[in-house]
Amino acid sequence: MQRWRGLEDIPEDWGRSVVTIGSYDGVHRGHQVIIGRTVERARELGLPAVVVTFDPHPSEVVRPGSHPPLLAPHHRRAELMAGLGVDAVLVLPFTEEFSRLSPAEFVVKVLVDRLHARTVVEGPNFRFGHRAAGTVETLAELGRTYDYDVRVVDLFVRGAAGGGEPFSSTLIRRLVAEGDVAGAAEVLGRPHRVEGVVVRGAQRGRELGYPTANVETLPHTAVPADGVYAGWLVVAGESMPAAISVGTNPQFNGTERTVEAYAIDRVDLELYGLHVAVDFLAYIRGQEKFATLEGLLERMAEDVRMAKGLLG
Repeated sequence: MQRWRGLEDIPEDWGRSVVTIGSYDGVHRGHQVIIGRTVERARELGLPAVVVTFDPHPSEVVRPGSHPPLLAPHHRRAELMAGLGVDAVLVLPFTEEFSRLSPAEFVVKVLVDRLHARTVVEGPNFRFGHRAAGTVETLAELGRTYDYDVRVVDLFVRGAAGGGEPFSSTLIRRLVAEGDVAGAAEVLGRPHRVEGVVVRGAQRGRELGYPTANVETLPHTAVPADGVYAGWLVVAGESMPAAISVGTNPQFNGTERTVEAYAIDRVDLELYGLHVAVDFLAYIRGQEKFATLEGLLERMAEDVRMAKGLLG
């Protein structure tokens, strides 16, 4: 799969393509349907499928300080998109100048002049251009002028028929913030993942017999609510069952919020400086401060037993 950053990275001889545009944070099940339809249409026409996304998140440029928690960094999104059959991902630097493009200017600059779009596939709530003035109707109207067609794909809905809510990154962020990682996984189609480099902490876990990887998360990461979880520690492609702690460690009067993962029954790992991932499967309990160290150790042993059971 080709990865481009900015319009200038697109090959000069790039031909026609089938395109979808969006932030696609998380590449959740709703996104997967839209991207899947994009790939299907591309295969029908014998053309490449291209996903256009943005960095930073548009809201950070339009409303500084409002950057939403991110469900997946761009390299992770690209991996997931490649798995869906996408041929190229274009990450557009979202600047103040870029935000001022009218819908028509956006279409000409991106879809017509550089990607030579034959078909554009979007969800019904797609908006684009200055002040989000463009809609799928605008996109289709411009398509009649610039020789591309538009396919609109309905969003998946979570919950009972007629009573659920559309799958969305906003929904997943809320579920993650509430600690409902099982609900988040339902919408994502996989466990929620947090990534970062393993850094040295207070090393209390090692002293207590549960050495943990203290993960320094990437900026703007959507970190689950404070508590203990079952999941996996992923190192160099290997997924190890893990008990995961998120929070400030009140037992030792901590103040800094951390993500720490104990790879169950593994005391031989040397992970400092490595980029790792933590996948959250299930919530076990909230963060607690115990009256004694013995009480903490008993609870940690129970957490590990529960995590083992949940992870099979």
